[in-house]
Amino acid sequence: MIATPDRTPLPREFFDRPVLEVAPDLLGRTLVHTTPDGPIALRLTEVEAYDGPNDPGSHAYRGRTARNGVMFGPPGHVYVYFTYGMWFCMNLVCGPADRASAVLLRAGEIVEGAELARKRRLSARNDKELAKGPARLATALGVDRALDGTDACTPHDTPLRVLTGTPVPSDQVLNGPRTGVAGDGGVHPWRFWIANDPTVSPYRAHVPRRRRS
Repeated sequence: MIATPDRTPLPREFFDRPVLEVAPDLLGRTLVHTTPDGPIALRLTEVEAYDGPNDPGSHAYRGRTARNGVMFGPPGHVYVYFTYGMWFCMNLVCGPADRASAVLLRAGEIVEGAELARKRRLSARNDKELAKGPARLATALGVDRALDGTDACTPHDTPLRVLTGTPVPSDQVLNGPRTGVAGDGGVHPWRFWIANDPTVSPYRAHVPRRRRS
C-alpha cells in the first residue's frame, strides 16, 4: 500500500540546516506552483547541493551579486536564475542567512496538473520526461525570474510551496558527482537522487562550450 503524501508545508526550520542535510531530505517532497492556469505539483526525485563560500561550483562562491542575492537571504526562499540565454533553473535556499547555500531542483515526477505541464513541454516524449532536468522542471512548472525571492515557507498565500510529501528512506537515496559542473566544484558527490526512478536525469560530465568562429 502506497502512503498518501502529507500536504503539510515544510517549516522554515527544515531549510535552516546545512545544505548536505537538506538536499537528500528534499527527495520525495512535493513542490506546488499555483498559477493563473491552475495548480501544478511535482514530487522531487533529483537535487544538487551547492555550498556557497566552500564550493567553487556555487554561484555564490565569489560573493554576492545582483543575480545571486537571494542566496544570501533567509532559508526557505526560492532562487531562480537564467542560463544559456534561454532557460530558468530553480533552487531552494537553505542554511542560516548570509551563508548562501542552496539546493538545485534537478528533476521530478508531475503528480498534479500533468495536462498543463504537457502544454509547456511539447517536446517531451512521455510524462517521465516532463520535468527530467532542471530547465525542464522549471519550464513544466511555469517558473521564471518573477518568482526569484519567493518565500516558500510563509503561512500566507504564496505561489510556491514545498509540502512534506512522502520522504524517501535513506537506503533508496543515491549520490554522485554533480552534472555539468566544471573545475574543482565538479568533484563533489553532491547530486542526490531516488534509486531506479525513471524521472531522474542522466549524469553528464562538464563539456566546455566552444566559441563560434
